[in-house]
This record gives sequence, C-alpha cells and structure tokens, in this order.
Amino acid sequence: MSLDPILFMGGSGAIGHQTARALRAAHPDVPLLIGGRDLAKARQAAEEIGGAQGVVIDSTADDLGLGARPVSGVVVFYMDHAMAGLRYAQKRGVPHLSISSGIFEIAPEIATYMHMPDASPIVLGYEWMAGATTVATLSCAQAFIRVQEISISALVDEQDTGGPTVASDFEHLNKMLPAALTRRDGVFVWREGEDSKASFHAVDGTQIEASGFSSIDVVGLATATGASDVQFNIGIGVSSTRRQGRPMSTEIIIELAGEDLNGKPLRTRHAVVHPTGTAPLTGLSVAMLLERLLGLDGHPSTPPGLYFPYQLLDATVYLQRLRQEGGELRQLQLQ
Repeated sequence: MSLDPILFMGGSGAIGHQTARALRAAHPDVPLLIGGRDLAKARQAAEEIGGAQGVVIDSTADDLGLGARPVSGVVVFYMDHAMAGLRYAQKRGVPHLSISSGIFEIAPEIATYMHMPDASPIVLGYEWMAGATTVATLSCAQAFIRVQEISISALVDEQDTGGPTVASDFEHLNKMLPAALTRRDGVFVWREGEDSKASFHAVDGTQIEASGFSSIDVVGLATATGASDVQFNIGIGVSSTRRQGRPMSTEIIIELAGEDLNGKPLRTRHAVVHPTGTAPLTGLSVAMLLERLLGLDGHPSTPPGLYFPYQLLDATVYLQRLRQEGGELRQLQLQ
C-alpha cells in the first residue's frame, strides 16, 4: 500500500533507530521523516536509517515548520510538553503515539483528546517498553480466572543507557515524581521513602535491589484484570546474561497470583527477555503499534480513540515477533 511518510519527532536516537529497523524488517518501503531541532543531526540519522529524510521541527508552529507536507502518522520519542506533535496529528487526522511522558503528565493528552475525540487515534505509549510488559502480562493472565496480585520488576542493565534523551527523561521522571503509584487492596496509593524500596530475583536467581516506579502499566493492568494489588519496581544493575559472560540484555519479571481456571490457588512467574536491551524491545513495540494504527498488518487501520498499547497489539503476533528477534516470554520457577 502507498503510504505518506511517518514523522519521527526526536527519531535520531537509539529507540528511533530501532523502531525504524523493526518496521523496515516487515515493511521495507515505509518512508520516514526524521525530525529534530538540529537539521544536520536529523539528516545524518535519516541517512543511516535509509529511505528517510531529515527535517527541522519547529514546535512553536502549528505545522511544525513542515508546511503542507503530508504525513501518515506522528511518533514522539521525547517529552513533548507543548503537545505540538499531538495537535499537529489531530489537525491532520493521523495517528499519534508518544512514548516518553510520565503517568502524571497524561492530563494534557487526555484533555486534547476529549475536545477532539473523533480526530485521530491517540496511543498512550509510555507503558514500560511501549507495551512489552502489559501484552506479556495479560497473556500470562489467561491461565487465571481471577488475578489478585501483579508484581512487575524491570531489570535495566547499567550499561543499557538508551542514549542521552532517555537518560534525561528518566532524570525528569524521578525528579518530578519520586513516589510510586501502586494499587493495594483495591485502592491506588503512592509509595515513597522506605515504602518504595523493593527487591526481586532476576532470571538467573540473583537478588536485585529495586525501587518503586510510577508506570502507567499499573493503571492499565489493574483495570484490565481487576487485580486488587499491582506494583511496578525497577532495578538497575548487571543483567543475567552479562553475569554469565555474555552481552547485556533487558529482562522484565512478571509475577501473578490468584485463582486458576478451576478456582484453585495459582502463582506464576515469567520473564520477558530481549538479548540486546531496552531500545530494540521498545522499537519493536513502537513499530508494531504503527503497523496496527496504519493498517500495515493487513487489517483496517485503527479508528479514532484513546488507546493503551496492549489494546492494539495482538499478543500472539507480538510474542512471535519477539522470538524472531531472539527474545522470549520465559516461564520461571517460583522463588
């Protein structure tokens, strides 16, 4: 199918490159606009990606400085506090996907959507790894008739920085919201101080010190499953593969408790693992979201609405693509 270019705002970084790689693997001819404040940097990234063009983004202009240039979708890889990308996408009726906002920063996006609900599809793409966590968790939850507890523990290798923009975004999130949104006994609370400290066991069994993180995954998973207890913790250290003398990886530990399909108590433990880190896993998620939004997967394009990534990503197809990249959803022994 013929497609106008997809605009990558801030697409010159690691996640932008990995998104382009994953998208091009399935759809080699998809054109891209790599937008940024520095034209030279944007052009260099576009040249490295191939089949792309670098452009300057002016966030103060209604047309982003792009004039009448047509686009088929907008992906924002940095915190767009001005909502410039979202307003631009709505005016043109094209999909919008942002991956870098925090759970406390969704109000502007929701308000913008509420005033123009029929303009275009909008994806709140700042779940951890843009849907990798929620899609896998909900797949594991199919073994339950009732989910009571969900504990997500993300291990980020200390060598897996994701680039300066990602580091800056994390610094911003930690500064603005040191407390961690958590669900306990059916009530949403904020963990802070000593209460936010946690630990978990990595894939290889090593105990990892962690702290609570306010991920929108908590809200989505609590709503989707009805679980009364949902928490998200992050630990930064040495990944299991690197402790075994291999290159770094990223891993997400998923622990569920509740009742199985026969009503008996059940606890499970799984891990999402990607062998080359956070950027490729996030890039895969963003690429597959674009495929679904634009109908590149052979199904009708996504209608206007406000979506979590897990509402758009087919779990079976997602996990299959993850395996093709060398990753997996692995069942672990209970600790």
